[in-house]
Amino acid sequence: MGFFSRLVSCLKNTKKSFTEKLKYVFTGNDIDENFFEELEYCLVSADIGINTTNQILDNLRDEIKERKLKKVSDCKELLKEILVEILEQNEIEEFTYPLAIMVVGVNGVGKTTTIGKIAQKFAKAGKKVVIAGADTFRAAAGDQLKVWAERSKARYISGEAGSDASAVVYDAISSAKAKGADVILIDTAGRLHNKSNLMEELKKIGNVVNKQYPEAEYHKLIVVDGTTGQNSINQVKFFNEAVDLTDIAVTKLDGTSKAGFVVELANEYDICVRYIGVGETADDLLDFDAKDFIDAIIE
Repeated sequence: MGFFSRLVSCLKNTKKSFTEKLKYVFTGNDIDENFFEELEYCLVSADIGINTTNQILDNLRDEIKERKLKKVSDCKELLKEILVEILEQNEIEEFTYPLAIMVVGVNGVGKTTTIGKIAQKFAKAGKKVVIAGADTFRAAAGDQLKVWAERSKARYISGEAGSDASAVVYDAISSAKAKGADVILIDTAGRLHNKSNLMEELKKIGNVVNKQYPEAEYHKLIVVDGTTGQNSINQVKFFNEAVDLTDIAVTKLDGTSKAGFVVELANEYDICVRYIGVGETADDLLDFDAKDFIDAIIE
Protein backbone atom coordinates (compact mmCIF):
# COMPACT_ATOMS: atom_id res chain seq x y z
CA MET A 1 0.00 0.00 0.00
CA GLY A 2 1.37 3.41 -0.99
CA PHE A 3 1.95 6.20 1.52
CA PHE A 4 -1.21 8.18 0.73
CA SER A 5 -3.39 5.06 0.45
CA ARG A 6 -2.19 3.97 3.87
CA LEU A 7 -2.97 7.42 5.30
CA VAL A 8 -6.50 7.30 3.87
CA SER A 9 -7.01 3.81 5.25
CA CYS A 10 -5.82 4.78 8.73
CA LEU A 11 -7.99 7.91 8.84
CA LYS A 12 -11.05 6.08 7.53
CA ASN A 13 -13.11 6.68 10.68
CA THR A 14 -12.78 10.45 10.40
CA LYS A 15 -13.17 10.30 6.62
CA LYS A 16 -16.39 8.31 6.87
CA SER A 17 -17.92 10.57 9.49
CA PHE A 18 -16.79 13.86 7.95
CA THR A 19 -17.34 13.04 4.28
CA GLU A 20 -20.84 11.67 4.81
CA LYS A 21 -21.88 14.87 6.56
CA LEU A 22 -20.23 17.05 3.92
CA LYS A 23 -21.93 15.16 1.09
CA TYR A 24 -25.25 16.32 2.50
CA VAL A 25 -24.01 19.89 2.88
CA PHE A 26 -22.69 20.08 -0.67
CA THR A 27 -25.74 18.59 -2.37
CA GLY A 28 -27.60 21.89 -2.25
CA ASN A 29 -27.59 24.50 -4.97
CA ASP A 30 -27.52 28.04 -3.66
CA ILE A 31 -24.93 29.41 -1.25
CA ASP A 32 -27.17 30.67 1.53
CA GLU A 33 -27.22 30.88 5.32
CA ASN A 34 -28.58 27.35 5.55
CA PHE A 35 -25.44 26.13 3.78
CA PHE A 36 -23.17 27.89 6.27
CA GLU A 37 -25.17 26.61 9.25
CA GLU A 38 -24.94 23.01 8.04
CA LEU A 39 -21.23 23.38 7.33
CA GLU A 40 -20.71 24.81 10.82
CA TYR A 41 -22.35 21.72 12.28
CA CYS A 42 -20.05 19.46 10.23
CA LEU A 43 -16.88 21.23 11.32
CA VAL A 44 -17.82 21.25 15.00
CA SER A 45 -18.82 17.57 14.76
CA ALA A 46 -15.30 16.80 13.51
CA ASP A 47 -14.01 18.33 16.77
CA ILE A 48 -12.88 21.59 15.27
CA GLY A 49 -13.48 24.17 18.00
CA ILE A 50 -16.08 26.89 17.61
CA ASN A 51 -13.55 29.75 17.33
CA THR A 52 -11.61 28.02 14.58
CA THR A 53 -14.86 26.98 12.89
CA ASN A 54 -16.04 30.60 12.84
CA GLN A 55 -12.71 31.68 11.38
CA ILE A 56 -13.00 29.02 8.65
CA LEU A 57 -16.52 30.15 7.80
CA ASP A 58 -15.49 33.83 7.72
CA ASN A 59 -12.61 33.00 5.38
CA LEU A 60 -14.94 30.95 3.22
CA ARG A 61 -17.46 33.79 2.98
CA ASP A 62 -14.72 36.22 1.97
CA GLU A 63 -13.29 33.91 -0.70
CA ILE A 64 -16.73 33.10 -2.11
CA LYS A 65 -17.38 36.81 -2.48
CA GLU A 66 -13.91 37.46 -3.93
CA ARG A 67 -14.20 34.63 -6.47
CA LYS A 68 -17.87 35.34 -7.16
CA LEU A 69 -18.90 31.74 -6.62
CA LYS A 70 -22.58 30.94 -6.96
CA LYS A 71 -22.95 27.18 -6.51
CA VAL A 72 -22.42 25.10 -3.37
CA SER A 73 -20.55 22.50 -5.43
CA ASP A 74 -17.84 25.08 -6.14
CA CYS A 75 -17.04 25.47 -2.44
CA LYS A 76 -15.66 22.08 -1.41
CA GLU A 77 -12.20 22.57 -2.91
CA LEU A 78 -12.17 26.08 -1.48
CA LEU A 79 -12.91 24.66 1.98
CA LYS A 80 -10.02 22.22 1.60
CA GLU A 81 -7.70 25.08 0.59
CA ILE A 82 -8.65 27.03 3.72
CA LEU A 83 -8.08 24.03 6.00
CA VAL A 84 -4.69 23.32 4.43
CA GLU A 85 -3.70 26.97 4.84
CA ILE A 86 -4.49 26.80 8.56
CA LEU A 87 -2.48 23.60 8.98
CA GLU A 88 0.49 25.05 7.08
CA GLN A 89 0.67 28.34 8.98
CA ASN A 90 3.10 26.80 11.50
CA GLU A 91 5.89 25.79 9.16
CA ILE A 92 7.64 22.47 9.78
CA GLU A 93 11.35 23.26 9.59
CA GLU A 94 13.97 20.64 8.84
CA PHE A 95 15.97 19.45 11.83
CA THR A 96 19.61 20.46 12.14
CA TYR A 97 22.22 18.51 14.09
CA PRO A 98 23.22 17.96 16.80
CA LEU A 99 19.62 17.78 17.95
CA ALA A 100 17.99 17.36 21.37
CA ILE A 101 14.28 16.62 21.66
CA MET A 102 12.54 16.58 25.04
CA VAL A 103 9.29 14.63 24.74
CA VAL A 104 6.45 15.46 27.15
CA GLY A 105 2.84 14.40 27.67
CA VAL A 106 0.38 12.92 30.12
CA ASN A 107 0.11 9.23 30.96
CA GLY A 108 -1.40 6.94 28.36
CA VAL A 109 -0.91 9.01 25.20
CA GLY A 110 1.75 6.72 23.72
CA LYS A 111 4.73 8.91 24.58
CA THR A 112 7.29 6.16 25.21
CA THR A 113 6.27 4.26 22.08
CA THR A 114 6.43 7.47 20.04
CA ILE A 115 9.99 8.10 21.22
CA GLY A 116 10.94 4.60 20.10
CA LYS A 117 9.39 5.19 16.68
CA ILE A 118 11.15 8.55 16.32
CA ALA A 119 14.44 6.84 17.20
CA GLN A 120 13.87 4.35 14.40
CA LYS A 121 13.10 7.14 11.94
CA PHE A 122 16.41 8.82 12.76
CA ALA A 123 18.27 5.50 12.63
CA LYS A 124 16.88 4.79 9.15
CA ALA A 125 18.14 8.23 8.12
CA GLY A 126 21.63 7.22 9.24
CA LYS A 127 21.70 9.22 12.48
CA LYS A 128 23.30 8.07 15.73
CA VAL A 129 20.78 8.31 18.56
CA VAL A 130 20.99 8.49 22.34
CA ILE A 131 17.80 7.94 24.34
CA ALA A 132 17.67 9.46 27.82
CA GLY A 133 15.29 7.60 30.11
CA ALA A 134 14.44 10.59 32.29
CA ASP A 135 11.13 9.07 33.36
CA THR A 136 12.53 7.85 36.67
CA PHE A 137 9.08 7.34 38.20
CA ARG A 138 7.82 4.49 36.04
CA ALA A 139 10.03 1.41 35.68
CA ALA A 140 7.95 0.05 32.79
CA ALA A 141 8.84 3.09 30.68
CA GLY A 142 12.52 2.19 30.96
CA ASP A 143 11.84 -1.41 29.98
CA GLN A 144 9.94 -0.26 26.89
CA LEU A 145 12.64 2.20 25.89
CA LYS A 146 15.37 -0.41 26.20
CA VAL A 147 13.55 -2.59 23.66
CA TRP A 148 13.07 0.34 21.28
CA ALA A 149 16.72 1.39 21.74
CA GLU A 150 17.87 -2.08 20.74
CA ARG A 151 15.71 -2.00 17.61
CA SER A 152 17.20 1.31 16.48
CA LYS A 153 20.71 0.55 17.78
CA ALA A 154 20.44 3.64 19.98
CA ARG A 155 22.46 4.13 23.15
CA TYR A 156 20.18 4.08 26.19
CA ILE A 157 21.01 6.11 29.31
CA SER A 158 18.89 5.77 32.44
CA GLY A 159 19.05 6.26 36.21
CA GLU A 160 17.86 4.57 39.36
CA ALA A 161 14.15 4.66 40.17
CA GLY A 162 13.29 7.97 41.77
CA SER A 163 16.60 9.58 40.81
CA ASP A 164 16.96 13.14 39.52
CA ALA A 165 15.69 13.27 35.94
CA SER A 166 17.95 16.18 35.02
CA ALA A 167 20.99 14.16 36.15
CA VAL A 168 20.01 11.44 33.65
CA VAL A 169 19.84 14.09 30.92
CA TYR A 170 23.26 15.41 31.95
CA ASP A 171 24.72 11.90 31.60
CA ALA A 172 23.01 11.42 28.22
CA ILE A 173 24.48 14.66 26.90
CA SER A 174 27.95 13.61 28.07
CA SER A 175 27.50 10.27 26.31
CA ALA A 176 26.23 11.90 23.12
CA LYS A 177 29.24 14.19 22.97
CA ALA A 178 31.67 11.35 23.68
CA LYS A 179 30.14 9.05 21.06
CA GLY A 180 29.50 11.72 18.44
CA ALA A 181 25.74 11.16 18.43
CA ASP A 182 23.47 13.23 16.23
CA VAL A 183 20.28 13.09 18.27
CA ILE A 184 19.27 12.90 21.94
CA LEU A 185 15.68 11.90 22.65
CA ILE A 186 14.63 12.66 26.21
CA ASP A 187 11.76 10.71 27.73
CA THR A 188 10.03 12.42 30.66
CA ALA A 189 7.58 11.15 33.25
CA GLY A 190 3.99 11.00 32.07
CA ARG A 191 2.50 13.54 34.36
CA LEU A 192 -0.65 15.42 35.10
CA HIS A 193 -0.37 18.74 33.33
CA ASN A 194 -1.64 20.72 36.31
CA LYS A 195 1.13 19.66 38.73
CA SER A 196 3.38 22.70 39.06
CA ASN A 197 6.26 20.87 40.76
CA LEU A 198 6.49 18.38 37.93
CA MET A 199 6.40 21.18 35.38
CA GLU A 200 9.34 22.74 37.21
CA GLU A 201 11.23 19.50 36.63
CA LEU A 202 10.73 19.88 32.88
CA LYS A 203 12.14 23.41 33.08
CA LYS A 204 15.14 22.05 34.98
CA ILE A 205 15.77 19.49 32.24
CA GLY A 206 15.60 22.31 29.71
CA ASN A 207 18.15 24.31 31.67
CA VAL A 208 20.53 21.34 31.61
CA VAL A 209 20.18 20.98 27.84
CA ASN A 210 20.72 24.69 27.22
CA LYS A 211 23.73 24.89 29.53
CA GLN A 212 25.47 21.60 28.73
CA TYR A 213 24.58 21.30 25.04
CA PRO A 214 24.27 24.85 23.67
CA GLU A 215 25.41 23.74 20.21
CA ALA A 216 22.34 21.48 19.86
CA GLU A 217 19.07 22.53 18.29
CA TYR A 218 16.59 22.06 21.13
CA HIS A 219 13.01 20.97 20.52
CA LYS A 220 10.19 20.37 22.99
CA LEU A 221 7.68 17.94 21.53
CA ILE A 222 4.36 17.06 23.12
CA VAL A 223 2.60 13.78 22.40
CA VAL A 224 -1.21 13.90 22.50
CA ASP A 225 -3.77 11.15 22.05
CA GLY A 226 -5.93 11.71 18.97
CA THR A 227 -8.87 9.88 20.52
CA THR A 228 -9.22 12.49 23.28
CA GLY A 229 -9.93 15.35 20.87
CA GLN A 230 -10.51 18.68 22.57
CA ASN A 231 -8.96 17.49 25.84
CA SER A 232 -5.63 17.44 24.00
CA ILE A 233 -6.00 21.16 23.36
CA ASN A 234 -5.97 21.75 27.11
CA GLN A 235 -2.88 19.58 27.56
CA VAL A 236 -1.00 21.55 24.91
CA LYS A 237 -2.01 24.78 26.63
CA PHE A 238 -0.57 23.78 30.01
CA PHE A 239 2.64 22.25 28.69
CA ASN A 240 3.23 25.16 26.33
CA GLU A 241 3.01 27.61 29.21
CA ALA A 242 5.63 25.57 31.09
CA VAL A 243 8.20 24.76 28.42
CA ASP A 244 7.38 26.73 25.23
CA LEU A 245 6.59 23.78 22.96
CA THR A 246 7.96 23.59 19.42
CA ASP A 247 6.38 20.41 18.01
CA ILE A 248 3.35 18.15 18.36
CA ALA A 249 2.92 14.43 17.67
CA VAL A 250 -0.67 13.21 17.51
CA THR A 251 -1.07 9.48 18.16
CA LYS A 252 -3.93 6.99 17.65
CA LEU A 253 -5.57 8.89 14.81
CA ASP A 254 -6.56 5.55 13.31
CA GLY A 255 -8.90 5.05 16.28
CA THR A 256 -10.92 8.26 16.16
CA SER A 257 -13.64 9.80 14.01
CA LYS A 258 -12.74 13.32 15.15
CA ALA A 259 -9.26 13.94 13.74
CA GLY A 260 -10.44 17.44 12.84
CA PHE A 261 -9.14 18.67 16.19
CA VAL A 262 -5.69 18.70 14.55
CA VAL A 263 -6.90 21.77 12.63
CA GLU A 264 -7.82 23.36 15.96
CA LEU A 265 -4.36 22.59 17.36
CA ALA A 266 -2.65 24.24 14.42
CA ASN A 267 -4.87 27.30 14.60
CA GLU A 268 -4.71 27.88 18.35
CA TYR A 269 -0.96 27.51 18.87
CA ASP A 270 2.21 28.59 17.11
CA ILE A 271 3.45 25.00 17.25
CA CYS A 272 3.93 22.75 14.24
CA VAL A 273 2.27 19.35 14.00
CA ARG A 274 5.32 17.26 13.07
CA TYR A 275 4.16 13.66 13.38
CA ILE A 276 0.90 11.72 13.32
CA GLY A 277 0.54 8.17 14.57
CA VAL A 278 -1.82 5.96 12.59
CA GLY A 279 -0.93 2.46 13.80
CA GLU A 280 1.25 0.26 15.97
CA THR A 281 4.42 -0.19 13.92
CA ALA A 282 7.36 2.20 13.62
CA ASP A 283 6.37 2.93 10.02
CA ASP A 284 2.96 4.12 11.23
CA LEU A 285 4.47 7.30 12.70
CA LEU A 286 4.16 9.58 9.69
CA ASP A 287 5.70 12.95 8.93
CA PHE A 288 2.76 15.34 8.89
CA ASP A 289 1.71 16.80 5.54
CA ALA A 290 -1.21 19.22 5.63
CA LYS A 291 -2.50 18.63 2.09
CA ASP A 292 -2.29 14.85 2.37
CA PHE A 293 -4.08 15.00 5.72
CA ILE A 294 -6.99 17.07 4.39
CA ASP A 295 -7.23 15.02 1.17
CA ALA A 296 -7.38 11.89 3.32
CA ILE A 297 -10.37 13.04 5.40
CA ILE A 298 -12.36 14.99 2.79
CA GLU A 299 -13.30 13.10 -0.35
